[in-house]
Amino acid sequence: MTLPPLAFSGSPIERADHIRCDADALADQMNWRARLLLLDGLAPGLDLNGGLVWASLADAPEGAELVFLGLLEGRACFAAVPEHGATGPAYSQPQLWNAMQAMTAPDLALYGAARSLVDWHARHRFCARCGAATVLTKGGWQRDCPACQAQHFPRVDPVTIMLVEHGDSLLLGRQPRFPPHAYSALAGFVEPGETIEEAVAREVAEEAGVSVGSVRYIASQPWPFPSQLMIGCHAIAASTVLTIDRTELEDARWFTREQVAASLVAGRGGGGPFSPPPPAAIAHHLLQWWLRR
Repeated sequence: MTLPPLAFSGSPIERADHIRCDADALADQMNWRARLLLLDGLAPGLDLNGGLVWASLADAPEGAELVFLGLLEGRACFAAVPEHGATGPAYSQPQLWNAMQAMTAPDLALYGAARSLVDWHARHRFCARCGAATVLTKGGWQRDCPACQAQHFPRVDPVTIMLVEHGDSLLLGRQPRFPPHAYSALAGFVEPGETIEEAVAREVAEEAGVSVGSVRYIASQPWPFPSQLMIGCHAIAASTVLTIDRTELEDARWFTREQVAASLVAGRGGGGPFSPPPPAAIAHHLLQWWLRR
């Protein structure tokens, strides 16, 4: 059983690598027909119907770097790199979350990719090797250092997010930054030299003191805060005994199938056994997937 389409996935844009890799072809696309995605910093500009707002390249801020997003209905699409990158976590921006809820799935996917890309450029203007200023190349899918010839590429950070099952119960945790009563799947970054399965086992052992096996992949979701790939997994726990790392989690506990179902029905802040993750998050869909198994 697979998950339904997830937020930030399914972009309608054609990435058109053949254009971004050809400087002449890219220059030809920067004409009066090209469209510029309007952003307020990193926040989406929305019209009265909650749709993304587009303008012409003439409306780009003076001197701003332009990133080629791809082709949409045969027209080249760009976004301007803002002066500053992300400075705080996504959960601290309620206006952004409200805006996202008004967007259609295709718009949300397009915005998420654009946000990740321009945010990376805003935070990587200098070479990690020698410290010199870098320049945007390949339509914004690369930055080059003229001083030492280093090449830098937009990064995506892999994160495992896992449902840990024992019997007919799930292990969920909460971090101190979570809203009151909120619990979600455990998660953590994949470290160098690890497989996805090894990262799942290590994170669960570190955060909750539980050994797991039979790890399997379920689905993935791009998450543009700032640029992560959430890798949804399912694992079987060897026991229910918990040893919680309080530097990582405020709490962790086992929830029965009935409690998970009741919480999803009640929704966030609805008075269920716990407040579930928001529908935009893969964790929400993983819980639904588990109930349908």
